[in-house]
Amino acid sequence: MLFPSFSHIYVEQSARGYPATDALLARFPKASQIAIEDYKEVFNRGYQAWRLQKKSPKLILAARREEFLYPCSDIAPSFGHPHFYYNTLMLNCIYDCDYCYLQGTYPSANLVMFVNLEDYFKATDAVLARHPMYLCISYDTDLLGLESVYPYARQWIEYARTRPELLIEIRTKSANYRLLRDVAPCANVVLAWTLSPQPVAERFEPLTPGLAQRLKSMQQAAADGWPVRLCLDPLLKVPDWRRVYLEFLDQLEAELDWSRLRDASVGVFRMNRDFLKRIRRQRQDSPIIHYPYVQENRIVSYDSQTRSEMVELVRERLANLLGKEKVVVV
Repeated sequence: MLFPSFSHIYVEQSARGYPATDALLARFPKASQIAIEDYKEVFNRGYQAWRLQKKSPKLILAARREEFLYPCSDIAPSFGHPHFYYNTLMLNCIYDCDYCYLQGTYPSANLVMFVNLEDYFKATDAVLARHPMYLCISYDTDLLGLESVYPYARQWIEYARTRPELLIEIRTKSANYRLLRDVAPCANVVLAWTLSPQPVAERFEPLTPGLAQRLKSMQQAAADGWPVRLCLDPLLKVPDWRRVYLEFLDQLEAELDWSRLRDASVGVFRMNRDFLKRIRRQRQDSPIIHYPYVQENRIVSYDSQTRSEMVELVRERLANLLGKEKVVVV
């Protein structure tokens, strides 16, 4: 029998005393607390059952000691910003998408939450003293999906509000915009929604809200005056993919107020080859994971003709609705 999610909370000694730690422990008063010296002794140990852990993840509270910022990967869209970074406020995600590289990134499916936000802010300020920055704070997780557990997004929005040289993206598959509706829109915080056709979301994005819920959340944010980004990434070569995505684009065209969208990004499935190898060893149940991809420079994806056909189908439609200068292809 599996315990409920977050039934056990591992707490680093160095994480004690932070407001975030106190708030999270109060949020789960019935959870068993286990003291540890270093989150890595739990998170990084060998021979963990990743897929089984994902059904009943535990929470690990830690204080980040170093590496508060990373330069972003070339396979992520920079939207033309020369100084493009991401941070890791959490390790892992509450969702369980078939195509997610996190399955092959970490040895554990448990969720690590770093509680020392002020240290992240100081590290960001140090970079901002040298040059402006585009920072993705929900790159390796879904912050807004966990906003009801701890308000990371809200705190970063207020931090960014007084730093106009900082542009933040908060990307999500959640429908949790309602948790930010009392926060005044911030011109340098982009709320970005990843959307997929409903059949794709149902099959390959377990635990996520459906398309209708995400669309509603996205529309509310745009109507309230937030900069909103549309992310159609990854496009997946599902059976009859052309019809699936054309119907999806028809729905988006009809339901979104395109004049209120900031921009859009488009990309097909792609992943580091080593991550994919690890995931294939863990699971046999996903056609996305076991598709015969081609490899170029350690990245696996569809063949060039398929990539081109899929991207052009979507890019052309979005360019007609937004203007081609607002559509970024990854």
